[in-house]
Amino acid sequence: MSKIMFDYTKSVLERVSFDPSLFCKELEKAIRTLLPYELEQLKEWLFDFTYEKPELKQCLLIVK
Repeated sequence: MSKIMFDYTKSVLERVSFDPSLFCKELEKAIRTLLPYELEQLKEWLFDFTYEKPELKQCLLIVK
C-alpha cells in the first residue's frame, strides 16, 4: 500500500511541477502523509528531479 502512495505522490509532483507554488503545496501534503522511510526516498527523488529545474529548488527547503 505504501509503495502505491509514494508512487502516487511522485506522479502528482511531476504533474504540478510547472507551478512552483503548487509544487510546494503538494510537497507539504506529501510530507504529512508519507512514512518516515518514504520521506527519505522522496528527498532523494526530489534532488534528482529538481536538478535541472531551478524554479523548484526553493521547495527543497520544506523537506530539510
